[in-house]
Amino acid sequence: MSRHAEVIVVGAGLAGLEAAARLRAAGRDVLVLEARERVGGRTWSVPVGGATVDFGAQWTGPGQPRMAARITGLDLETRPTFTEGRKVLDRRGRVSTYRGTIPRIAPWKLVEAQLSMWRVEAACRRVPKEAPWRAAGAESLDGQTALTWVGSRVWSEDVVDLVNAATRVIFGSELGELSALHFLHYLHSGGGLQKLVDSHGGNQDARVVGGAQRIAEGLAGLAGEVVLGAPVRRIDQDPQGVDVHADDRSFRARRVVVAVPIALAGRIRYSPALPTLRDQLVQRVGMGGTVKVFARYDRAFWREGGLSGEGVGTRGTVNVAFDDEGPAGQPGLVAFVTGRAARGWAERPVAERREEVLATLARWFGPEATHPTDYAEADWAREPYSGGAPIATFPPGSLSAMGPALRAPVGRIHWAGTETALESSGFMEGALESGERAAAEVLATEWGGEVLRPTG
Repeated sequence: MSRHAEVIVVGAGLAGLEAAARLRAAGRDVLVLEARERVGGRTWSVPVGGATVDFGAQWTGPGQPRMAARITGLDLETRPTFTEGRKVLDRRGRVSTYRGTIPRIAPWKLVEAQLSMWRVEAACRRVPKEAPWRAAGAESLDGQTALTWVGSRVWSEDVVDLVNAATRVIFGSELGELSALHFLHYLHSGGGLQKLVDSHGGNQDARVVGGAQRIAEGLAGLAGEVVLGAPVRRIDQDPQGVDVHADDRSFRARRVVVAVPIALAGRIRYSPALPTLRDQLVQRVGMGGTVKVFARYDRAFWREGGLSGEGVGTRGTVNVAFDDEGPAGQPGLVAFVTGRAARGWAERPVAERREEVLATLARWFGPEATHPTDYAEADWAREPYSGGAPIATFPPGSLSAMGPALRAPVGRIHWAGTETALESSGFMEGALESGERAAAEVLATEWGGEVLRPTG
């Protein structure tokens, strides 16, 4: 054994680092093992065109107290998302502009869109955050796709297209690929559909100056020893403790917190084997498909035309775009290729991918969009220790049957990760919540104590 610790945390994303920081603040000896050569997990900040951009998680917003506390405690700052001006809607090849949350469409469709929003919001509130499998009619909801559920309540194809466009960004998947129960539960956890899609006042309200990965880097300083380049392959339990094996190194602890995406946790070998419910869960849950594209320009020409830089496409390659001005004023746009369009993206020629994205931005914001000073993209399906983005997705039939195994400890193994959170699941706030919960579980089970809140 190359190292003994009281607790080992697998994964140095926000969930794992938050768990480690809280355990260390409670006086425990903690070791964090990370497969990558960096901390941050699905937060990843990279220089592009003289400014740092977030290839991974980027935004925060109101109603995310853990994020607010960490940002303040780590002496970081946020910058509001630019939202002034008209937004662009590309609906079946027809480009128009609008203001507010709901695009300008035919009056009767606008009424239906608002009624549909209310129906979705009311339905998601009936799905318990802590146990969606206990919702009334859970099996029926889980037995159908979100597309079937939405389609039975929304009669306008345009409105269904708008909901599907939002779904692609939120889940990295199509409505027809998601369980209706998972769809509604996730919306409830995130504060409702409108909050999930809104910029000003919603979950895209602001971003961390210098990149969201700075939160992980700050937490790493509070988390104790962090070993990079240590992908965990096997976890063995016995009555006295846990052996964690990372390639040619082995580590010993009393308990372990596994804080990696659900599907990747399933690639670790366990002895004894996982309970069948947990094993079936990790076999069925996958990751969404997301490609994040950044284009830098010498001037914000879209603003000059009265546009906010926010665009939505109901069909086609680019699903959504936002203004992404750097802290020193470097103009830029961030665009998302998500869901079906993101699958197989990396196998397409680089020049073809670039041309297709820039052509869409030009249709939305003007011909100047085809001439960026810098261009970069991140395909999360190519990240071996993420397997996709932004979140884990549950197909029909999985959440109602196997959901109880989502957070349930297995012997000395505890689970963390944003998808296990009750509030803001799938977001950085949810990752922090899950780390807090996992640390509390370990302390209460092993030492009979309460988790202490770090002061740093």
